[in-house]
Amino acid sequence: MTSPLSRRTLLRGFGTGIALPFLEAMAPLPAVARAARPAARKQPPRLAFIYVPNGIHMPAWTPAAEGPLSTLPETLQPLAALRDDFSILTGLGQPKANANGDGPGDHARAMATFLTGTQARKTDGADIRAGISVDQIAAASLGKKTRFASLELGADLGKTSGSCDSGYSCVYSSTISWRSDSQPLPKENDPKLIFERLFENGRPGESAAARAKRDRFSLSILDFALENAKSLDHKLGLADRRKLDEYLSSVREIEHRIDGATRGERQATQTGKKPAGIPESYAEHLRLLGDLLVLAFQTDSTRVATLVFANEGSGRSYPSIGVPEGHHDLSHHGNDPDKHAKLMKINRFHIDQLAYLLNRLKAAAEGDGNLLDSSMIVYGGCIGDGNRHDHEKLPILLAGHGGGALSPGRHLVYEPKTPLMSLYGSLLQAAGVATDAYPQVEGRLQGI
Repeated sequence: MTSPLSRRTLLRGFGTGIALPFLEAMAPLPAVARAARPAARKQPPRLAFIYVPNGIHMPAWTPAAEGPLSTLPETLQPLAALRDDFSILTGLGQPKANANGDGPGDHARAMATFLTGTQARKTDGADIRAGISVDQIAAASLGKKTRFASLELGADLGKTSGSCDSGYSCVYSSTISWRSDSQPLPKENDPKLIFERLFENGRPGESAAARAKRDRFSLSILDFALENAKSLDHKLGLADRRKLDEYLSSVREIEHRIDGATRGERQATQTGKKPAGIPESYAEHLRLLGDLLVLAFQTDSTRVATLVFANEGSGRSYPSIGVPEGHHDLSHHGNDPDKHAKLMKINRFHIDQLAYLLNRLKAAAEGDGNLLDSSMIVYGGCIGDGNRHDHEKLPILLAGHGGGALSPGRHLVYEPKTPLMSLYGSLLQAAGVATDAYPQVEGRLQGI
């Protein structure tokens, strides 16, 4: 019998190493029935946490009734085709984002607390302190089986020192992942650097010779590795060959989009304005980051990721959708109908990008299902109404099926201030991650 293909097989070529998606050839046939179809294989769990800042216009976010998502509110309309793949959770709160005697600084506390469940120390010096974030609790366990324990992605880098919010260090409002209570994990925002990290066998960068050759002849990394791919043909069935071809085409398409951004930004890079690989279009930037997250899950390069659409307190404007004003200023709406309308446009823009990511996960076949079937994706923020800096009734969307652990397609309503950390405790449990050493994730959320 032909030995199964290793799950860690890489397509190698001149400075590159391209991980493969799961193929049927990687699963051995049952010894008692080698001619029969392999038994269903349980796919590994994936966890992703996606953050949006400054709160949400909650009336256009919250479904009208508890129960099945038969009718979606305006902001969630881009997710209509995915209504059976996500739930809205109303009533969850994060009490450690409240002042609790520390005064102003809700934006900094919101981001620092969203995944840690701990009160951030109010300081703008080097003595920062928050807590271990949920993604890193998961990464400590699930990351033992992948090339990267976790990926931290975001459209904004942000400052890591100085004061950004009422005496809080800038690191709080720009960091969602914390490896320890004093070790924040910076995000990567350049798609080109992320791509190279994923597809160069963990090297920090392409060799000088390989880069020079590729730049000279405009070669894709796939051009170095396709010969190696042909050597797999005798090990793959028709379905696997089709899947591999689709996957490599997807990798090439993403690489070309990143390369286009790199060419377009080359002059800006020379003047120090923007790193190469970041598109001028914010929507395209978010979609490239989402595509790279999907590829990381698809190749089992990691099973844990965070993606920050914008840092907390972001003043980004959205002229492409008719919102030239800054997001943060609009979030202090004072019940102005015009500001509400513009906030809804921003919220819906973000949901458009989420819909793109979820559709890409759902389109990525894996075993008898797809990546969304095995994933658990939390989308939301640690502020409800931006005008009130509310941390007690947060906008939380939970997508994916968690390998059967989740029952999406519903609006679940909990008592106000129900701990958000209890949701995380349930997700970690579903992923097989022990939480005994992490008191901040005590409890489980029922009904998800």
